[in-house]
Amino acid sequence: MCETNAYIEVDGKEELYLENVDILKPEMGKIHMRNLFGEQKIFEGSIKEISLNKHRIILTK
Repeated sequence: MCETNAYIEVDGKEELYLENVDILKPEMGKIHMRNLFGEQKIFEGSIKEISLNKHRIILTK
């Protein structure tokens, strides 16, 4: 199984926000995410980059 993790970019550094992201829905300036274990988070900001090869989602405010 390929796990994708979401990171927040803060001051040029990446901080882990949510591991094993399964669902990601951008909606009106917010990003709704749920992981494989049912944990849900809502991030206010935008998607900077998604790397499918590296299994990474970079979010920014």
